Amino acid sequence: MNILILGGGGREHALVWAVKQNPKCDRLIVAPGNAGIAMLAECADLDIMDGAAVVGFAEENAVDFVIVGPEAPLAAGVADALRAAGVLTFGPSAEAARLEASKGFTKEICDAAGAPTAGYARFTDKAAAVDYVRATGAPIVVKADGLAAGKGVIVAMTVEEALAALDDMFGGEFGQAGAEVVIEEFMEGEEASLFVLCDGTDVLAVGTAQDHKRVGDGDTGPNTGGMGAYSPAPILSDAVLNQAMDKIVRPTVTEMARRGTPFQGVLYAGLMIKDGYARLVEYNVRFGDPECQVLMMRLGAQAFDLIHACAEERLGDCRVNWADDHALTVVMAAAGYPGAYAKGSQIRGLEELPEDSSHMVFHAGTAARDGSVVASGGRVLNVTARGTTLSEARDRAYAMVDRIDWPGGFCRRDIGWRAL
Repeated sequence: MNILILGGGGREHALVWAVKQNPKCDRLIVAPGNAGIAMLAECADLDIMDGAAVVGFAEENAVDFVIVGPEAPLAAGVADALRAAGVLTFGPSAEAARLEASKGFTKEICDAAGAPTAGYARFTDKAAAVDYVRATGAPIVVKADGLAAGKGVIVAMTVEEALAALDDMFGGEFGQAGAEVVIEEFMEGEEASLFVLCDGTDVLAVGTAQDHKRVGDGDTGPNTGGMGAYSPAPILSDAVLNQAMDKIVRPTVTEMARRGTPFQGVLYAGLMIKDGYARLVEYNVRFGDPECQVLMMRLGAQAFDLIHACAEERLGDCRVNWADDHALTVVMAAAGYPGAYAKGSQIRGLEELPEDSSHMVFHAGTAARDGSVVASGGRVLNVTARGTTLSEARDRAYAMVDRIDWPGGFCRRDIGWRAL
């Protein structure tokens, strides 16, 4: 098969790595890709937000199957354009992608489906939102309604923090994403991620993970897109996973189908778990980043078979073959991230690291320049390892981190601390 993957981050590098191992993959093209992806696949200069351009490229290159990685092209309707042109596609329609693109829409769906989640209120007027925060008190959670690159959620431990978040959102810090704000009850517990493939009717859980949102050790500092992750998540026991599937995921998929907007793709449920009971924090409509890296490390070549079956509405016939193993990824970021950071610093030592089923460095924000790999983003590398225990996976990952020569980068040194 000729396969096109849209995206250029660590998530897409992990998808490329897994798909490339499957014998069904004949030709693999990635748009736009990055320096690491270019070592495994063809990279194409293509505007992945332009549905017509993506369709034209797919037709010109006899693409049989398209996997859409990031949320932005899904929300923009790129999957709709591809399906309308008869191209087999993995990823939800723009209407179904509202489960991530609008926090308020997700709350509507949860209400209709009876899915347990935090209490909430929605606001387009700042003064009303301020009054609500003052009346409710803290801790409280303030969310930009739209897509904000994983940074539009503020867990405010004081009223002052919540009011500052409202100033930022209504002041345009997140553009149109903050034109509407959802204010939620603060939920206590431990957060974990559940990844489920959905083909519009059937659902299949394909993995659990926990990530580390805060930039600093001990979960300190501002939120980021994610500084590391591990899989599986011990807090998601079989009992909790079954409750989440029965009370949250399946009712959501049923409600989406009832509305005439069936969900097809990966549904990433962020869950808050307390006393063995899960409530929904939020949905994403794509693989997490960096959670995808640890999931692909554990799934390997079968990931493509599952994704392909999902797109062809054959999930009812599928099972996941899990090894009894663990994977952990450490994000190396540019100094200053998630604030201002410099681009262009050279990264050395990558070519000396092992690349096998237990060791892999997935590139996120990298570019090739004069034969060298340089940093081109905030989160730059995902240093990933598998092991028979989580401790072994952690030790292998940090051993690779310590061999990378990049003075312009940093990482957290405590990834996996909750489980370990």
